[in-house]
Amino acid sequence: MRGTIASRLPNNWKPSWDGPVLQIATPARGCAFAQDLDGLSIELDALIGRVRDRSAARGQAVEWKTYGHDRRDLTERLRLAGFVPEDEETVVIGLATNLTAASEAPDGIAIRATTDLADLGRIAAMESEVWGVDWSWLAGDLRDRIESAPENIVVLVAEAADEVVSAAWLVIIPGTEFAALWGGSTLLQWRRKGIYRALVARRAQLAADRGIKYLMVDASKDSSPILQRLGLHPISTTTPWVWSPTT
Repeated sequence: MRGTIASRLPNNWKPSWDGPVLQIATPARGCAFAQDLDGLSIELDALIGRVRDRSAARGQAVEWKTYGHDRRDLTERLRLAGFVPEDEETVVIGLATNLTAASEAPDGIAIRATTDLADLGRIAAMESEVWGVDWSWLAGDLRDRIESAPENIVVLVAEAADEVVSAAWLVIIPGTEFAALWGGSTLLQWRRKGIYRALVARRAQLAADRGIKYLMVDASKDSSPILQRLGLHPISTTTPWVWSPTT
């Protein structure tokens, strides 16, 4: 999965390589991914410092995405360079065909696919309410992904009457047997009603219809138990380590 990142970026994401580290400038915060760091010693600290310094020059935060199976000293080296961990997530994977019957949409909830910019703005507003921070950038991010590779993303919105109560998207990983389940945030008053499970099932069916074998999720502590009950299997953990100009 990490080996395909550079080939599947939205058009306005700008990648650059520094040895084994892929750093990406985005309209929101930047990100960095790394593989095969085991042969590095003091050079790794220099690499981490350059990732931080390039982001500082742009006045932009940067997220270094780590995994539980990365080299064991990576997170301490990130900490010493000024990066701070966000919440740990569990990486879960499973067969798409096992999830297609996870749940139907509950009464009063309509789930539909959309590419409409107004809908993407409504999704971003819903995410902002869920997380209590400004997620307005998400509308542009989803639009860029749709325009860059419309065959590789399906955005679903869940509505109660005219209110967006949840949204999620299926992201197909070209050149692999995988698709990723992203999104899934749900307004507080609409949780525990089966909407998240229904969005999982709808995306699993879309994936299966396209011949995608596996689904993968970086699952939060809230969604991981649901997904494991549905049949996905934990294989690792992932934690974003973030440096920002205000750190």
